[in-house]
Amino acid sequence: MRTMIVTGTGTGVGKTVVTAAVAALAAAGERVVVLKPAQTGIEPGAPGDLADVTRLTGARIATRELARYPEPLAPATAARRSGLPPLRVADVAAAVADIEGSGTDLLLVEGAGGMLVRLNDDGETLADVAAALDAPAPVLVVASAGLGVLNTAALTAEALARRSLTHLGTVIGAYPEQPDLAERTNLADLPTVTGAPLLGVLPAGLGSADPERFLTTARCGLHPVLGGQWVPPLP
Repeated sequence: MRTMIVTGTGTGVGKTVVTAAVAALAAAGERVVVLKPAQTGIEPGAPGDLADVTRLTGARIATRELARYPEPLAPATAARRSGLPPLRVADVAAAVADIEGSGTDLLLVEGAGGMLVRLNDDGETLADVAAALDAPAPVLVVASAGLGVLNTAALTAEALARRSLTHLGTVIGAYPEQPDLAERTNLADLPTVTGAPLLGVLPAGLGSADPERFLTTARCGLHPVLGGQWVPPLP
């Protein structure tokens, strides 16, 4: 089983849409599972990120959620305030091992927020999850498009490098129809500041697409490394 960690340079950058896009492309020939270790900001029983993944992919993949906290906070804070058990790296590693035993070809693990957001008050993070797996999983970073992303993307890349984790590349999760100067120049600058390739650009608003249009757009917006046909722009 291949495992990929999907994280972001922050919240609201399009992680769920990118996760769904990678899953939709892979599901054409593989068995795909999307694992959401911690869902925050959603009440029990309400549809969360995995419901969006299921809708966008046309229900062609399996999903699994490990912990849910109602307040829109970091998992550690949300767990503490709710009185619910915190999520631990060992819980995620056990779920990954269980999924691997089910014959899955590709497992996508979508984090909450960024790479170093705390899962619990012992300071465990998604980076610790990536490192704890039998074969440390490569990390796909979803970035915002505009001003300020070069700094947050560089900090994420530095955090991965310090932990000897593989930075697979960066995808811009919500690129505007009419980009401004920063959004245009960031396409060339992101690979320079992160030391990892730009692996895709998905348009803003894609999360509301029907499965057919979503699959077509994912194919056009993601690099062949992720199953698509997108070619990075020339410098």
